[in-house]
Amino acid sequence: MKSGVVIVVTGVMMVICGLILFYAIQSSPQIEPFFRTIKHAGTFIGLLGIGVTLAGILLYLINRNQPQIQEDFDV
Repeated sequence: MKSGVVIVVTGVMMVICGLILFYAIQSSPQIEPFFRTIKHAGTFIGLLGIGVTLAGILLYLINRNQPQIQEDFDV
């Protein structure tokens, strides 16, 4: 399996985990610091997941099979 595909899958999983962490906790002005930290961590993990997904897509596009260059030096 190519590394770009693995990185894209990892990034998507990070985004999903970030969404779960972010939306699992209700927003309120009286929220406890521990739950606020978890909510902010969900945001951070989700944004990192978006970056990892984009990096995986770029890596996949760069490492696609390209045709071999035939060099003929017949004089």
